[in-house]
Amino acid sequence: MSDHHLHIVSFDVPFPPNYGGVIDVFYKIRALHQHGIRLHLHIFEYPGRDRASELEAYCEEVFYYSRKTGIGSAFSFIPYIVKSRRSESLMNNLLKDKYPVLFEGMHSCYYLGDPRLRNRKLIYRESNIEHEYYINLFAAEHRLVKKAYFLVESMKLRFFQQKLKHAGLMLVVSESDTDYLKKVFPEKDIRFLPSFHANDAVSIEAGCGDYALYHGNIEVPENEAAVEFLIRKVFAGSKHRLIIAGMNPQKRIIELAKPHANISIIANPDDEKLFSLIRNAHVNVLVTFQATGLKLKLLNTLYNGRHCLVNPLMLNGTGLEPLCVIAETAEEFRNKLDELQDIPFTVSAAEKRHELLDQTFSNSGNAARLAEAVFGS
Repeated sequence: MSDHHLHIVSFDVPFPPNYGGVIDVFYKIRALHQHGIRLHLHIFEYPGRDRASELEAYCEEVFYYSRKTGIGSAFSFIPYIVKSRRSESLMNNLLKDKYPVLFEGMHSCYYLGDPRLRNRKLIYRESNIEHEYYINLFAAEHRLVKKAYFLVESMKLRFFQQKLKHAGLMLVVSESDTDYLKKVFPEKDIRFLPSFHANDAVSIEAGCGDYALYHGNIEVPENEAAVEFLIRKVFAGSKHRLIIAGMNPQKRIIELAKPHANISIIANPDDEKLFSLIRNAHVNVLVTFQATGLKLKLLNTLYNGRHCLVNPLMLNGTGLEPLCVIAETAEEFRNKLDELQDIPFTVSAAEKRHELLDQTFSNSGNAARLAEAVFGS
């Protein structure tokens, strides 16, 4: 164990690691612990995710703080996702020492510009260009109240982005987001560091499957729009079978799929079921209409699934183009599905994936890069 200590401020309880943001946080914590970094974890919690004793195996200390949700946090020029994550107890704990502080996502950055932290090394861990992410949620959302919330929050987030100038180091999940932040903050130390994830090695079943799979949290408007596109434009009337697996599909999505005998929905699969669906699919189809961040489900699919058919926005800034089949229009998706139908996935293709993924997306390698960026060793 080294003498390097690091505070991490997390926007949510990062265990279980079962959705995008907390996956990066949890596997980063695990990898940094294995690298010998001594971690002091600060977590904003709220109903729906329990405290996790599992985190104590990787951290010197774990502190929990309640989110300040409600009207008091909503009526502010500070974004709701930021204003609701404030606690003087957190600040008091950070001021007990002089260790560096890593803020996970803009959500956790309420204290990033606080004068009491002026002489500390402060690190911003980017997960999205948040104001762009929220304006895309606004465009995808059907409900008027939610649309209004996403629009207002997007404007607040764009204004709040300037607070990132107080970070001495920014660690960014995609190359395109890195380029964007370097243009906005040309004087800052900004580095590409991909998301941490659950996979230590490629594990793919060679051969063929008999269905295509789309998976994701269908509650999120971005994913709901992707599912609607696949049902209406790609698989309706197709000979190809599609399974949609995800959390809490809306009633309108269930009704949309119902008339099509080749389309089925599996709601809220557990981890074991979802892993089996990914491994046994012939083609994993991934679509997004958001160009920000790194889609962790893309990484998970490339480590565990056969053919991966995606649209260009899914790959934005990842460098993973050589490992995927790319389509943009509905017609291109249908043509690529036809082409892949009788092509087995091979051991040599799996080896190619391992070689490329290990260069850039190795958790242990990226923990070493993070430690070097923060501590110089």
